[in-house]
Amino acid sequence: MRLTVLDRGHRLPARMFFGFTELVSRVPMSDVPKTLLYRPDFFGAVFLDLTAKAMRGPSFWTAGEREYTALRTSEQLRCPYCAVTHTELVQIAGDPSPLRQELLAVLAFLEDLTPPEGVPHNAVVDALNVSLIFQVVNRLANAFGFELLPGQLESGTRSLHRFGYRFPRFLTGPGSGSLASLRHAVLEAPAHTPAELRQAAAAGDAWGSYAATVRTSSYRITDEDIARLKQNHTEDEIFEVTVAAAVGAALDHHETGLKILGG
Repeated sequence: MRLTVLDRGHRLPARMFFGFTELVSRVPMSDVPKTLLYRPDFFGAVFLDLTAKAMRGPSFWTAGEREYTALRTSEQLRCPYCAVTHTELVQIAGDPSPLRQELLAVLAFLEDLTPPEGVPHNAVVDALNVSLIFQVVNRLANAFGFELLPGQLESGTRSLHRFGYRFPRFLTGPGSGSLASLRHAVLEAPAHTPAELRQAAAAGDAWGSYAATVRTSSYRITDEDIARLKQNHTEDEIFEVTVAAAVGAALDHHETGLKILGG
């Protein structure tokens, strides 16, 4: 993890939860919950609600098909951490192979935004919602340097599947799982950085080429890039700008997909 605050900057409830979970599982807490449970009022609470609905809520797609969609998104965005994780989750949730024609069509749509044929409108929207989640997570995993430690893959994936991507409310507080709420929390609400900066980052126009790189090729972000940013910015500022860039790219992809579908 490239930001110290994401390792050790959590509020007391999260620290207690991490400690208890690590005691029971004998496995260190993985980087995804560390990131999503850091300042959940800024990002994680809303995002976790959206994730649970997209990945395990009612849907045209099976849990295994949604995990396969997450895997394909992770491969497209060149996120090895997420690709390995969702390869495992495909097996746990139910390998959808051989793939339905509807899934093949919607996977092509998510990659090149070519209108899919023979797929119900609500099914394509469901797939766009899954893609949005991992359009964000992939970019954060790459930018923040997520790593899998021994035991985390098996323990973390089984917990995600068992609990349906949900975390206790005492960790997140109330969340409103809507895209409007996500946009407001990350790009408009008061935070360490001005809303104008976060909105610029969402469009890929902040801190030189950094925000644009998070949006278009997050796999190129290095330890040295983050170290240079730390010379002029706090870790909370880096966290917010990176999240804004990742969320902005994901929302753009989602909105483009909806426009192609006609609403």
